[in-house]
Amino acid sequence: MEHKGHIETERRFLISMPDAEILSRAGGDKIEQIYIESEAGHVDRVRRRERGGAAVFTYTSKKRIGDISAEEDERVIDEDEFLRLSKRQEVGTSPVKKTRYVIPYRGHNFEIDVYPAWQNVAVMEVELADADEEVILPPDITVLKEVSGERRLSNHALSRHMPDEDEILKIILQ
Repeated sequence: MEHKGHIETERRFLISMPDAEILSRAGGDKIEQIYIESEAGHVDRVRRRERGGAAVFTYTSKKRIGDISAEEDERVIDEDEFLRLSKRQEVGTSPVKKTRYVIPYRGHNFEIDVYPAWQNVAVMEVELADADEEVILPPDITVLKEVSGERRLSNHALSRHMPDEDEILKIILQ
């Protein structure tokens, strides 16, 4: 069983929805993630990631250590464990469903999450080797605002409340 634990450092951006051509070149994985009961200070989830009919299941536990960094422990699980753990879904949350597109650019993989409820905006994130690393954003992506420390746009927060686009623009871009 694959297992990895590390410090994850990533920056997140609210972006305009990329052109369909850009997304189609990037492929796309269907993702469903369910937040489950966890110990204080940790956010635990199970995830199904599917491409071309093949699914990979993971269990992830994160503990935030800064605006852009978290201790992350992740391991691959089988479908039975995914289903068993899904039954421990955190009260007040719903599964988060999205399509993730990966765009390689200048040594980084920019992950664009497209949520079904949004037509005009998406969230892009990029994992960094360290917090001071310079990031050059892909030129064909329009960044509306960096939202790295914005908890209201974390996937965990979106599992509790999926705002519509007007609400996002009103709250985040003010």
